[in-house]
Amino acid sequence: MTVRSAPSRIVRLFCLLLLVAVAATGCKSVGKMFKKDKDADEGQPVEAIYEKAHKSMTNGNWASAEVSFKRLVAQYPYGPYTEQALIETAYAQYKSGKHDDAISSIDRFIRTYPTHRNIAYLYFLRGLVNSSRDTVFLQKVWRLDVSRRDLATPMQAYNDFLIVVERYPNSRYAEDSRKRMMALRDTFSRHELDVSLYYLRRTAYVAAADRAKYLLETYPQSRYQNDAVAVLVKSYEGLGNDKLAADAKRVLQQNDAGHPALSGDWPDYPSNLRKLNPFAGEKSAVDNRDKEEAKRKN
Repeated sequence: MTVRSAPSRIVRLFCLLLLVAVAATGCKSVGKMFKKDKDADEGQPVEAIYEKAHKSMTNGNWASAEVSFKRLVAQYPYGPYTEQALIETAYAQYKSGKHDDAISSIDRFIRTYPTHRNIAYLYFLRGLVNSSRDTVFLQKVWRLDVSRRDLATPMQAYNDFLIVVERYPNSRYAEDSRKRMMALRDTFSRHELDVSLYYLRRTAYVAAADRAKYLLETYPQSRYQNDAVAVLVKSYEGLGNDKLAADAKRVLQQNDAGHPALSGDWPDYPSNLRKLNPFAGEKSAVDNRDKEEAKRKN
């Protein structure tokens, strides 16, 4: 038995050693492959790395562009290519939806190069990033209006665009920043209108009137100013203050004679049955009003 089993043990040992050798060779090959990928740009001229990253940007390959720009900065920490690579890194992160990373990159650049010739663009880009944070998920997946979520980042975006307008009024980004600020003001005013309508529906007339007045005082000439006046009409009527209700109605008649509140057809609240459908998306009385406005313009 011992003599017969010896060759069998030798064969098994040989097979085991062969398996280990093959595995080691495979791991070494995989290791070389990863090392090759890791060091793909090592030793390359700064111009070549930048051109490679820029080509990725042109093709919309934001992840690859970010990696190449970071490799450029690691190998060449100083110089005009490095400064531009830092800016492009932030943009690539923004386009790929990595908003927190983009904000971090932008803030680091602003601290390091506060007087850079492209500093206005960095503030503008930060405004774009803050305007976009959480928006894609909330609007496209759950169809939630931006004005009904936390307004901290949109407010920060507004402040970013304000910096561009006030500090760099002659920059190429100033006019675009003004337009985006106006759009954000409408977002903020719509938020206040939604809150006032919430109170109005629950017959909290004083609270509804207070929020409507806040909207008018804080965001004058906004898209929803006439709706805020309509809230005042309904609130004062609910409180039984005929004089204030008549004054508010007269103002609404002068500014928007076709407003549905004057005919008693507003606010048009969504049905309570809608709340039973978790996939219906969030709605408010403002939504129907917006649709009416769009039809009138068309």
